[in-house]
Amino acid sequence: MEQKDLQQLQSKGISEQQIETQIKQFETGFPFLKLEAAASIGKGIMAPSEDEIKAYEKAWEDYKASGKKIVKFVPASGAASRMFKNLFEYLDNGEETDFMKKFFAGKDKFAFAPQLAGKEGKDAVSYLLNDMNYGNLPKGLLLFHKYEDGPRTPALEHLVEGALYASSNGMVNIHFTVSHDHLPLFKKHIAENLPKYEAKFGVKFDVSFSEQKPSTDTVAVNPDNTLFRNSDGSLLFRPGGHGALIENLNEIDADVIFIKNIDNVVPDRLKPETVQWKQVIAGVLVTLQKKAFDYLKVLESGKYDHAKLEEIIRFVQQDLCCRKSDIKELEDAELVIYLKKKLHRPMRVCGVVKNVGEPGGGPFLTYNQDGTVSLQILESSQIDKSNEEYMKMFTEGTHFNPVDLVCAVKDYNGKPFNLPDYVDPTTGFISSKSKNGKELRALELPGLWNGAMSDWSTVFVEVPLGTFNPVKTVNDLLREQHQ
Repeated sequence: MEQKDLQQLQSKGISEQQIETQIKQFETGFPFLKLEAAASIGKGIMAPSEDEIKAYEKAWEDYKASGKKIVKFVPASGAASRMFKNLFEYLDNGEETDFMKKFFAGKDKFAFAPQLAGKEGKDAVSYLLNDMNYGNLPKGLLLFHKYEDGPRTPALEHLVEGALYASSNGMVNIHFTVSHDHLPLFKKHIAENLPKYEAKFGVKFDVSFSEQKPSTDTVAVNPDNTLFRNSDGSLLFRPGGHGALIENLNEIDADVIFIKNIDNVVPDRLKPETVQWKQVIAGVLVTLQKKAFDYLKVLESGKYDHAKLEEIIRFVQQDLCCRKSDIKELEDAELVIYLKKKLHRPMRVCGVVKNVGEPGGGPFLTYNQDGTVSLQILESSQIDKSNEEYMKMFTEGTHFNPVDLVCAVKDYNGKPFNLPDYVDPTTGFISSKSKNGKELRALELPGLWNGAMSDWSTVFVEVPLGTFNPVKTVNDLLREQHQ
């Protein structure tokens, strides 16, 4: 590496060692994961009964009243350019596809319709993308839903959600991760609207922001794995994907953190179901966490007999869905070390919905590096496409991951876990891209809810499909759920 390369690394907070590791990863690639089965009801996925639902809701109400700190964490750095791909194509070629016919037919139903009044065809589309800047704004700042008291953006819908299920002692903490360019816009938007929503819900909001760290960017290489250089000779770095946000999550001071994507929001008339199930999965989390803490205290005290160890093994295997095939061969002393390790780590409960063919990850029972089998969320890129059995599991999986997580990130002494310690570095992803017409290979870090949380205790709960209403294209806003 040249002197100017080292200066470039230093300015980003990246070590030479990190670059060497990344180049090695390009050369060797990432191993596919070894799968046991797709998770399903009764096999890694809980489907709580009516009575259990009530008990979990109460557990969450009690937890909120205990004064613990709850934060809602919303990854919101994505620009909305993909949402308007069809509209950009229409401006280029003027071709009225079925997509565009649907857009024009529903034009008056969009929350941003008043701004397009009197404009038709290309004029309307150009005004939306260019004058209103919707082609460049982040998704979180677009008008999604109409209300009597004015339209709302996803960012505002997340404030409302926070007030409904994540408040503690009248305080609602919300954290958005945003891109550097959009930070001032987000701050202004939230500041202008906070007083209205504080008055509406009788709560105080503490809204904070962070950006993806430059130190989590990854270096790009040429097809032969030599460093890719820009026209000025500098190294090309690219954002490391949502897995980079484990660093941002690690800096949040909270007992419980909800994670949900920016575009998965619904109007108020559909919120009760979302709110109920957020409370259910949070109730599952705090119920399991309390048990794990109680068992850890027993193990720490040394006051247990073999029957107690058997009980703890059952909890780890059945409730936390983590199994070790040779557990019977462990001596009691080894067994205690193993159980402590599995109980003393971050915990997450993930809502999963019935598979309706949406692209994205699914819940699986997977072999870990230590030989245990536990629950993981996998993307298709982590699965060996040449393995017929695995592909069958993936395509016939009954459930899908809508990014609906609630996380417990402190230990039983109230000390925060260092989350980067629980990442599986072998679960990154390599993709082919290009820059200025030159081919390159790019590296994504282990995904936030995939490999970045690989060594967490993971539990899946089936939640209704109505809690999952993402907006991937502008026409998704015409769906009944967003009207």
